[in-house]
Formats: sequence, C-alpha cells, structure tokens
Amino acid sequence: MVTLSVKPNHFKLPLEEFLAGNPFPEPLTQGFFYREKMRAIHHIAPDQELPKILEVGGGQSGLTALLYPQAKITNIDFNPEYAKAPCNQQERVNFVCGDATSLPFADASFDAVTMFDLLEHVPDDQKAISEALRVLRPQGFLLISTPNENWRFPYYKFMQYICPNEAEVMAEWGHVRRGYTLAELQALIKLPCEKYATFINPLTVLGHDIAFSKLSHRQRRILCKILSPVTWASYYLHKPQALGTETASVWQKA
Repeated sequence: MVTLSVKPNHFKLPLEEFLAGNPFPEPLTQGFFYREKMRAIHHIAPDQELPKILEVGGGQSGLTALLYPQAKITNIDFNPEYAKAPCNQQERVNFVCGDATSLPFADASFDAVTMFDLLEHVPDDQKAISEALRVLRPQGFLLISTPNENWRFPYYKFMQYICPNEAEVMAEWGHVRRGYTLAELQALIKLPCEKYATFINPLTVLGHDIAFSKLSHRQRRILCKILSPVTWASYYLHKPQALGTETASVWQKA
C-alpha cells in the first residue's frame, strides 16, 4: 500500500505525488489530458485543513481523497457499482449512492465540496449548486472543474475524419451541455471566483482528441507518443490563465 504524505504545515498532497496518482490508463500518453486536469485542480485547491470533504460525482477516480490525504471523504455518485472501486474502499472514504440535486446530508456539514467534471452532466445544474452550497459550512470551499466556452470536439476540423462528432461524444459521456464561462459559473454560484486555472490548451488538445478518436488502441498510442514532445512542451509552458478548453475553479462560501 502506497503511503501518501504532505509537507509539514501543508494539507494537500505535493503536486508531483498527486500527478503520479493519475488514475487514467496510460497516464503519460493517452491519459495525459487527465494529468493536465489534475495539475489545474491542484493549482486552485486551497492548502488548508479541511477535515470533512464531500466529493459529488467522484465516481471511481478517487481524486479528492488523493488530493487531501488527511481528510475524511464522502463520495456521492449516482452509479452504485462505483462503491466497489478501490479508492472507495479506503477506511477514510465513505461511498454513498445518491443524486447531486438532492444531497442526503445536513446543512453546513462539510468543509469543502468538490465537483470535478460533474455540472455538464446535470440537467438541473442550479439545483446541484444550491445543494452543494447548502451542505457547505460558512467559509468552506467549492472546487469545480468543467469544460469552458472554448471546448469543442474535435477541436480542429481536420481531426473530424478520425473522430466521432461532437453530438456522439456528448451523448456517450452523458453531457447535457458543452460547458461554462466563468461568468456563467458565477451566475450559478452567486459568489466571486477565488482562483481559476485552465487546462487542455490548443496544442495539448491534439492528444486529448486522439485519445477519444475512432482509431485503434495501437494507433492512438503511437500518435500520442509522436506528439509527446509538443504535448510536454505545451504543458510546461501553459500558464494557469492562458487559453484552455476546460477550467478548474474555487469558490468560498461567505
């Protein structure tokens, strides 16, 4: 069993250890886009003691538990099968099968709520946000990641010959909307955004779209490896507020 540790006077896992826990298959090629997402989440995540965290729609990734190794995590997800996932079998993780728009928890019962790639799946996103804020304690944090106004699939038209179309992808992923601008999120949440970071930029997006293309697994892997120098360079040069197709953000309840 891997032991996760934080530096003295810190509460979130160091970045490199967090990235090493990328749960996506082939994390440095076809799963590289998930590394980008994790780095953005780590950037916006407050390094504060958050004893009880609710992960809404955490599925079987275990991101919140990985990010905050000292916290008690409650992961609520609509799919009961995810209860069997190793990340949800940890002693400090409690899995609950439930709905984001009707959280079975008391008011002000969590120090933070995470919604990673969730809102774009929820028809009544306003209700989901209202519920998240209801169970969040005053001064607690709401962490969100979602596609933004720059998201499209495939990102470049020349990729349409090897990729499914956007409608097919959204249906397969269960997306009911393409994404949100920061202004749209603020209108939903009705709080100022404390911090944000974009990810999957116009160069790294090539690897993302190849990973979800109609090519064979072998072809996808080869192309991702060929693109690796460009992907890594663009990843390292990407600034948190540069152009990206998705956004991670944090909001603090008054």
